[in-house]
Amino acid sequence: MDLKTKIEHTSERLMYNSRWILAPIYMGLSLTLMALAVKFFQELYHFLPHVLSISEGELILKILSLIDLVLVGGMLVIVMFSGYENFVSQMDIGDDAEKLDWLGKHDYGSLKMKVAASVVAISSIHLLKIFMNIETIPNDKLLWYVVIHLAMVISAFIMGYLDKITRH
Repeated sequence: MDLKTKIEHTSERLMYNSRWILAPIYMGLSLTLMALAVKFFQELYHFLPHVLSISEGELILKILSLIDLVLVGGMLVIVMFSGYENFVSQMDIGDDAEKLDWLGKHDYGSLKMKVAASVVAISSIHLLKIFMNIETIPNDKLLWYVVIHLAMVISAFIMGYLDKITRH
């Protein structure tokens, strides 16, 4: 083997093995999932004692805030598992362990679409919360909230369309 081939082989192995740098990053996302769980239960703890004394609108707003946190948590799980399987290594959790049906079935394109759909869902809930307090929001800010949400929806739609036409 000549020197050029050795350098090429070593460079390729180094680049290929550098994917493991992502593993601690995905582990860090699991810590953010724990932080999100703490925030969820903190919100629930502050909310439950007042459930009988708040208005229906306030109740819906609190529930939407909790749903928002849950959607972000679901997006984190999808990104952690799919990203790890796509970019680092396949998960070997054993045959006797419970396995998520979708695990190992998301490629990079479907991962992007899941994240885009989650962002649109989170944005929709945020916009709904704003609409429920519409009397306190200035019109110019309301317009910007709607424009930003529509930009996210259109972006997700275009990403989905482009993904569809590139697969055929």
